[in-house]
Parts: sequence; C-alpha cells; structure tokens
Amino acid sequence: MKKVLTTCGYCGCGCNFYLSTDESGITGVHPSLNHPVSKGMLCSKGWQGHGFVRHPDRLTQPLLRQEDGTFAPVSWDEAYASIVRGLRNSIQQHGPSSFAMLSSARCTNEENYLATKLTRAVLGSPNIDHCARL
Repeated sequence: MKKVLTTCGYCGCGCNFYLSTDESGITGVHPSLNHPVSKGMLCSKGWQGHGFVRHPDRLTQPLLRQEDGTFAPVSWDEAYASIVRGLRNSIQQHGPSSFAMLSSARCTNEENYLATKLTRAVLGSPNIDHCARL
C-alpha cells in the first residue's frame, strides 16, 4: 500500500490528505495532521469524494458530437482544436461578449485568477461569473 499526499478539489480551501492506493487504485483517505486549514480533519466530501474515480459513467477520454448527433472518442489534440475553432468562430461572428466563463468555488484562487485573465485579457469578454453563491 502506498500513500500519496494531494489537495482536495471540492472547494477552494485546499485541504491536504493522503490517498491510500494499491494495484487496484484508491483504497482510502487519511487527513494530513499538520495542514494549517484542515488540521487533521476533513469534511464529508473530502472523506468520500474519491468515489468518482471508479464511477462507471465517468468520462475517460474526450468525445466530440458527430453530424448524426452521436458522440465519438477523439484525441486530446482533436478536442482542443475543436474548442479553439468554436471559440474563434463565435468571437468572429458575434464579438467577444458572445463568450462567458463560469468558474467554480471548487477551483483554487489561482485557477479562478487564470480563468479571469483568459476571459478578459485573451478572449476580450467581460462576462465571467462563479458559483460561490450556491
């Protein structure tokens, strides 16, 4: 059994915990005793949030909608190229304000800062919001 130190992704607090792993994958969670935020404790999401890793409905590769409406697996390069084409087309046809970014309270402050910079400075849209009010 191996323990891997990681950061919880369920909110912006950034609590640390150890994931116990073996050949089959994640087997458990143990809080970091000396983390300044969690102080050896975790919320229910921190304790149980790893369940999505093995969920049968979890996407494990990018999918693109085909002309007939079905989804087909594609490479990451193809998926990113499709995103770039779609953003460029939308911005060229409808202007930067046609794009909006919805960020998340599950992101770190740094990730939310980068989302803001991407939206405002790179894409030129003032439209950015988050779900922290939920």
